[in-house]
Amino acid sequence: MSTRIAFLKGHGTENDFVIVPDPENTIDLPPAAVAALCDRRAGIGGDGLLHVVRSASHPEAEEMAAEAEWFMDYRNGDGSIAEMCGNGVRVFARYLQRAGHVTEGDLAVATRGGVKTVHLAKNGDVTVGMGRAVLPEGDVTVSVGERSWPARNVNMGNPHAVAFVDDLAHAGDLLSSPPFSPAAAYPDGVNVEFVVDRGPGHVALRVHERGSGETRSCGTGACAVAVATARRDGADPTATGTPVTYTVDVPGGTLVITERPDGEIEMTGPAVIVAEGEIDADWLEAATSA
Repeated sequence: MSTRIAFLKGHGTENDFVIVPDPENTIDLPPAAVAALCDRRAGIGGDGLLHVVRSASHPEAEEMAAEAEWFMDYRNGDGSIAEMCGNGVRVFARYLQRAGHVTEGDLAVATRGGVKTVHLAKNGDVTVGMGRAVLPEGDVTVSVGERSWPARNVNMGNPHAVAFVDDLAHAGDLLSSPPFSPAAAYPDGVNVEFVVDRGPGHVALRVHERGSGETRSCGTGACAVAVATARRDGADPTATGTPVTYTVDVPGGTLVITERPDGEIEMTGPAVIVAEGEIDADWLEAATSA
């Protein structure tokens, strides 16, 4: 390991990330190291970490290398591994553009949730093809204190429970994961979204992301919310042949989600790089072993 490690800091609708460029996958990032880097007081601070690796250099992405040169090795803020992060993909693409690896237009990014298509627009917005939603059968309930709500089970490459509430304050502090049942619905934990209506085709959410707590935004969560809202509203583009679009307000901004007739979901929103610097490797080693 070199004595200093390059990093950047970025966010998508205030869902923020530590970015560690490592094309050849030479930097060891165990969970404790990731948690230390994402610590908001003792580290750099972030909801998660984007480890930027060439697909051919990572054992989990080698099979995707022919489709996507770059692999988003995403980690939650506590160091655990996640399948996908929609805001993270946008910031990941923005970093690749900043570093000169890609230009405006289309590119492919490998993730543990599969290869995602990304479009970097001239106006600064980034659109990500998020794939299709899976809607598992079975009733799910989420709770906060004495209140409970039925929730829609939506999988966007990672699991979500979407509950419609009268007031976003009913979600509580979201510091810990809201209880859900049955436990078998989410054996590996779940992201929980609480949703209110703002108007026709317009909703707002708060979210608890597993491994991170409440975050300012969740891209896959916004997609899950759009799909759940569409089904609640009686809209299914795969059945009607008509796309549906929802504006989704998150605490950190606004995302626009479109579900197409072929079932593919597109998410559009901003992605910003705010800083870059170097990590002291001695500090990181000490923080990891503490």
